[in-house]
Amino acid sequence: MTTRILPAVGDADAARSITTLLGQLPDTEPAAPVGDSTSLVDTLARLAADSLDELPEVVLVHERIGPVPALELVREVALRFPAVGVVLVTADTGPGLYSAAMDSGARGLVAMPLSYEELAQRVQSAAAWSAGVRRHLGQGGDTPGGPGGRVVTVSGAKGGVGTTVTAVQLALAARASGLSTALVDLDLQSGDVASYLDVQFRRSLVDLAAIQDISPRVLQDALYAHPSGIALLPAPGEGERGEDVGERTVRQVVSALRNRYEVVVVDCGTHLTGAGAAAVEMADTTLLVVTPDVVAVRAAKRTVGLWERLQIRKAEETVTVVNRHVRTTEIQPALVERITGTRVARTSVPANFKELQPVVDAGRMQDLEAKSAVKQALWALAGELGIARAREREGRHGKLRGDRGAVGLRRVRGT
Repeated sequence: MTTRILPAVGDADAARSITTLLGQLPDTEPAAPVGDSTSLVDTLARLAADSLDELPEVVLVHERIGPVPALELVREVALRFPAVGVVLVTADTGPGLYSAAMDSGARGLVAMPLSYEELAQRVQSAAAWSAGVRRHLGQGGDTPGGPGGRVVTVSGAKGGVGTTVTAVQLALAARASGLSTALVDLDLQSGDVASYLDVQFRRSLVDLAAIQDISPRVLQDALYAHPSGIALLPAPGEGERGEDVGERTVRQVVSALRNRYEVVVVDCGTHLTGAGAAAVEMADTTLLVVTPDVVAVRAAKRTVGLWERLQIRKAEETVTVVNRHVRTTEIQPALVERITGTRVARTSVPANFKELQPVVDAGRMQDLEAKSAVKQALWALAGELGIARAREREGRHGKLRGDRGAVGLRRVRGT
């Protein structure tokens, strides 16, 4: 049987060395190396979406891959694609790293500089393990396969644009469609998702920060089972404790939730932290909420630029949602799209705070009436994103994308 191998190598010299040796291994089919962690995960997700059989048997992860650290990438691949054997290529083969790599889900280590015999042995071992897992899956085993659930992050261009309302309603829409759904409040210093859903909680995201290996039981203990059916992971009640939640914790939590739930919605707030950056980078869909005013659109442009400079998310991979849309306003969705370089969602959310005020004041966002234009738009947005069945056809909130001309363009750009 031919073993398919996908190398993930950011260093050009190491890529050439690995490619040369892989080409000499018998009964192997090495693919062209991918140069970063995002490309690796995207490639595996695309292959898994077609069929489990399309995934390579072995993935080689070089120690200097980026931007996600190698061990975190090994953990993510092992969790999301358990039928793939991951081998870490590293110059450090000491017992400490070996133990950490095994804990992350690696099937072996290969020392640098590379040895043909060692590489062949590790690849063969990982491929045999992968074949065994796939036989188990083919016999109806319950081991998860494929890319797991959909992760959607919701970020605000600035404060007060409706980020939390958007995240909560998207989660409610997904759950109402029959999809298992988790909602994470990653606005670590001032998160208010729990208040919007009338939740009193004792445990929060910060309780997972000190745990090295987040097992399903540990995760379940931290989640709040909301009456709507959503599994909620609140932000810490004390804002200063948010500093304890780092990038590693978020990567583990999001990966664990992705493997347990069909939809994971993450409210990232408006202030970028290392934890929020990790979530945005891992997301299948990244939303940026903006209101149709000059200050918010400028802020959205700055946010997109920051994400690109930090190599978190490209502008064209970001979906901007126009909230509080008014047909007569000068700044229309098409103009927002031109300014930010993002893709603006077809569904815009109308401005109607009177509908929201009673449920916001009561802290019961789940009680927003079905006839509410805001709710209808946000649930239609969930359908557009593929995380819920759209409740209505594209209507008056669906294609409000007119362009009010160059005057608005100049105002937003500040010229």
